Amino acid sequence: MNSDAGVRLGIRSAVVMRLRIDAEMCTGHGRCYALAPEVFEPDEDGHGVVLHGGEVPAGLEEIARRAANNCPERAITVEE
Repeated sequence: MNSDAGVRLGIRSAVVMRLRIDAEMCTGHGRCYALAPEVFEPDEDGHGVVLHGGEVPAGLEEIARRAANNCPERAITVEE
């Protein structure tokens, strides 16, 4: 079924943004959880952890990208 047919039938394929943090690259600057606390939190050592099982909730994609782009080590990978 092509995507147009799916839309006509009321079926939508949701594109989910996923995030990963490379633990070896992260040094704990904290920009990710400072910029997007709805998506990231610090672990006990101050390194970033992705919330929600790595999936970005709908509506938070822009702040997730901003946080990833502001990581000085480029430790955050965005998968769309």
